[in-house]
Amino acid sequence: MALQDLTPQLRTRLSRMERAVGWFVALAIGLLLFGFAYYVYSTAQRKGWFKTKAPYFTFTDRATGLKVGDPVRLMGFDVGQITRIDAQPADDFRYNVYVEFEIQSPYYGYLWTEGSRAKVTTADFLGKRQLEVTKGSGGYPTYIFHPLRTVTLVQARSLPGLSNWAFGQELHYPDSIDLAARPLEPLSEEKLALAQRLGVQSFTVLDRRETRKMMTGMWNDKEGRYVPFERGTSYWLLSDESPAVTERLERLVAQLEKALPGVLALTNQLGAVLSNTASLTANLDEIAQNARPAVSNLAALTAALDQPGALGEWLLPTNLNRQLGVTLDQASNTLGQAGATLASANTNLSLLVANLNRSLDNLAGITSNLNQQVQASTNMLPAISEAVRHADELIQGLKRHWLLRSAFKSPATNAPPPQPSLRSPKDRNR
Repeated sequence: MALQDLTPQLRTRLSRMERAVGWFVALAIGLLLFGFAYYVYSTAQRKGWFKTKAPYFTFTDRATGLKVGDPVRLMGFDVGQITRIDAQPADDFRYNVYVEFEIQSPYYGYLWTEGSRAKVTTADFLGKRQLEVTKGSGGYPTYIFHPLRTVTLVQARSLPGLSNWAFGQELHYPDSIDLAARPLEPLSEEKLALAQRLGVQSFTVLDRRETRKMMTGMWNDKEGRYVPFERGTSYWLLSDESPAVTERLERLVAQLEKALPGVLALTNQLGAVLSNTASLTANLDEIAQNARPAVSNLAALTAALDQPGALGEWLLPTNLNRQLGVTLDQASNTLGQAGATLASANTNLSLLVANLNRSLDNLAGITSNLNQQVQASTNMLPAISEAVRHADELIQGLKRHWLLRSAFKSPATNAPPPQPSLRSPKDRNR
């Protein structure tokens, strides 16, 4: 049915519906465009499309585990990404792989000429590696954002506000490594006069009054100054490369293969040592079995030392003790008679004999306890024997003396019974 055939009411209702559908489609397209723009904006922010990026490059031995687009890390943060990996020309015998990467703002401010290096480290156990840059420890920033100018001494003196300008290069003393002026050091009349004395005609300066968003200069290590930054140029970071895990495993396996014969020989030696130890323990067991009777006898002997018939009685028998007591008693009686005889002499001789009598009485008291002391200690027998021998010599000397000879006349008595001979305990059983 044609549109002309519709009633005015239907035509009005249809036009309203068409406008609603049009508004709905326009709103949907607007939302779609807004969502797409927001997605592009968030992606750009996440990937740093709107951030300033400073280019760097380094060289590695191999590109194993690295690929374009991998993140670059600094102090644990993702600060950039690898933009190019390529092999060096065939006639370059010093470097193998060229790796170029970008560092986003503001992290390129951590990279200085001293201490900053590009480290290729292991990322996982499957051969993956990652690129990591280290924070600088000194020197100068790798990139600057102040305008660069090359001026003469006359132009430098005419610059407005010398303190707002800084050196953009190193000024050396002649034939010395000492610096007369360092980069980023403010200009002053003293520094300009020093540069004139050094014969410097022109040098690079930085205008610190202006800081631009893009890099204006890059440090040149060979020339010792900042050079204007150009598209396609990048700063060289020296690399510290660690081999991949697979290469380490291969080296470890090779070392294990070399060490395996030695390990096997060591196990054989350990087996021989263990077998020798087993035989030694068996021999020790046999020796212990053979030594058991001797140990038992020694234990029985030591247990019987404090009992009658022990080692002390073997050394000093009972009959010897009895004979020694009789002898000492006879010696005491003889000494008593000698004391009485000496008492009848003159006064000096009586005093001497009295003193000698007291000494002999003390000796008699000592000898009376000698039996107990001998029983308590077997080591006193030699001393007692010496004392008896000396006492006998003393008596014999007194008997031969002309003054005391008459005091030792033997009485007319029967002959003494014969003295029994000393025998050891072993001879008594025979």
